[in-house]
Parts: sequence; structure tokens; C-alpha cells
Amino acid sequence: MKHFLRMLFQVCLYFYCKFLWRCLKFVMRKLTGRCELQRICYSTKPGASRTMKIETSLRDSKSKLLQTSVSVHPDAIEKTIEDIMELKKINPDINPQLGISLQACLLQIVGYRNLIADVEKLRREPYDSDNPQHEEMLLKLWKFLKPNTPLESRISKQWCEIGFQGDDPKTDFRGMGLLGLYNLQYFAERDAAAAQQVLSDSLHPKCSKFSKAEWEKKRMDKAIGYSFAIVGINITDLAYNLLVSGALKTHFYNIAPEAPTLSHFQQTFCYLMHEFHKFCWELLKITIFPFTLSGS
Repeated sequence: MKHFLRMLFQVCLYFYCKFLWRCLKFVMRKLTGRCELQRICYSTKPGASRTMKIETSLRDSKSKLLQTSVSVHPDAIEKTIEDIMELKKINPDINPQLGISLQACLLQIVGYRNLIADVEKLRREPYDSDNPQHEEMLLKLWKFLKPNTPLESRISKQWCEIGFQGDDPKTDFRGMGLLGLYNLQYFAERDAAAAQQVLSDSLHPKCSKFSKAEWEKKRMDKAIGYSFAIVGINITDLAYNLLVSGALKTHFYNIAPEAPTLSHFQQTFCYLMHEFHKFCWELLKITIFPFTLSGS
């Protein structure tokens, strides 16, 4: 009974707030002579704050046109804005900036949705060793990470040197599909020096206090090291979940003046890889030199 009353209260509160909000919007429209979209565009600076407010306003609108505007095809955005201006009885000649602002916001909103679809498509596509394009990407990953070490054969224990679990990396891509490979190759190609350094540190963490022989004797690598490629695939999963949940909206709406692209997603992956590496390095310092940190 108590649970039912709590539920009933929450439902009543929801409808009350919804009704109150619509009344407030009506009053504000009468007082300012502007609709909610105008008020947002004129009072909020360009960026995530404005775009997210516009997205919420469109999604929560009573109008079907406004609700569906957040999922139109990019080519239909201009026509959609014209329809919105007509619906709201806004003269585009008197309010030219509104159309420009709405277009920028809709490009980001629609672009984010399309980015999720593109990323999901890559995630669902399995690695196929019979596909020459897939094989070429995998071999390029090796060349970018180990430019001075030739790969002896396609099926080889050498793959463990860059953090795969066995002699054929295709089995490690099952969870994230091609998306994991795309991200790893992007990191290794676009930020080659950093990627090679992260790989090197993941295999043999640096420490000026110990020589290589002392390091191996203490077997610290087994406690601190990590599998570069496997971590990359797991961080791809993290980036994917952040994207789908909407947690990356603020970031992408701030950095992408128009539609966020796969490149923006991959740059986020690179950032997460760097942050994970920094975290491991800090953990290493705390584990080995606690007296240095406490005394500083």
C-alpha cells in the first residue's frame, strides 16, 4: 500500500510539474513576446548549454514537428527550421539570427544521433579474416606500433607483444567488433610516438630507481604492466557506453561547431588511453615510492 501511494504521488507530481511548466512557458511568451526557442537562443551562448536546452525544448514539445526535428536527416534540417519558424509565427527577416542558431544546434543534435548509429554499425561488424580490408588494418596496426620489428607470420605469438591474448587477434575483437580495431589503429597512426611509448611502458614500466635486471628480479611488471590491445578494446567499450548514454554530449557540443564525427569519438578514445596510462603510472609511483610521496 505504501509503495502504491508513493507511486501515485510521483505520478501526480509529474503531471503537476508538467502543467505548471506549460503555464510558465505561456506566461513567458506573453510577457516577452518570444517563444522558448527564441529565449534560449538569445540568452544562452553558443555551445553545449544552448544545444542541450534546445534539444530538451524540442523533445518535450507538444508539437509533433518539434519532437521529430531532433531526428531528421541532415539534408532536411534547413527545411525543418523553415517549418518551425512558420509554426511559431516567427518572421525570418526580422529574426535572421534565430535560424542560424537553430541550424547550428540541430546539426549537433542530429549529428550526435548519427554518430551513435555509425559507431554501433562498426561495433556490430565482426572482424573477418577473409576480408582483405580488415586484414590490412590489422597489419597496419602492427607496423604503426612496432615499425622496426617485422611480423613473422599472420598467425604468430608476436601479437602478444602488443597486448593481444593469443596468436590470432581476431578472437579478441569479438566484444567490440571492428570498432576496437578502428580505435587502436587511429591511436597508433595519429599519435604514433605516444602510442609506442604507452605500449613500451605497458610492457616494461619505467623506473629510474631500478635497473632492468632489478625490475625483472622483483617481478614488478606482473603487478603493474597491462595488455595494451586488450585495454584499448576495453576502453573502446567505455567510450561507446559514454557515447550511447549521452555523457559525451557536453564535450562534443562544445568542440564540434557542427555535427560530431567518428574522428571526434576516436580522439576521445585517445584521451582515455592517455588518462588510463597516467593512472597506471601514478599507481606505480605510489606502490614503489610511498615514502617519497608522503614526504613531499
